[in-house]
Amino acid sequence: MRTIIALALTFGAASPALAASGPFFSMANTNFVVWLAFLLFVGILLLVKVPGMLGGQLDNRAAGIQSELDEARALREEAQTVLASYERKHKEVQEQADRIVAAAREDASAAADQAKADLETSIARRLAAAEDQITSAKDAAVKDVRDQAITIAIAAADQVIAKQMTATEANKLIDAAITDVDAKLH
Repeated sequence: MRTIIALALTFGAASPALAASGPFFSMANTNFVVWLAFLLFVGILLLVKVPGMLGGQLDNRAAGIQSELDEARALREEAQTVLASYERKHKEVQEQADRIVAAAREDASAAADQAKADLETSIARRLAAAEDQITSAKDAAVKDVRDQAITIAIAAADQVIAKQMTATEANKLIDAAITDVDAKLH
């Protein structure tokens, strides 16, 4: 309001007003008419309470801006809360992933150790089985050699005995064998 009055006085005291011809407070002086019209205009604005309306609108605008700022602060705080929550969750998930990886490594190490032990056991069993097969094959070979040696010895003895033995000696040997078998069986 003070600025409007100061503005009106400035227009009233301006040098162009002094440049007009004739008395200043006359209706023939255009500067005076303009000055009166301006004062009438300002008066009507004051009568209609335009400055109050402008102040109200500015206050409403300031209140709107303040509410938007408050809302923005609230949203920022909410976003920070959500961000902190996500960071905590991310940290928890990272820790859980690290635990899973560590458990998987331990399981893999245990499985490798178990596989190694199983392999050693399997190799030991196969070696034992191979040794058993070798022993069995050796025993079978020795038995085969003995059997062949016995067969050859019997055949050779049969030929020698057949050439040297007579029927009486054969009967004596048969009787001795029967007696020997009878003694061993009873």
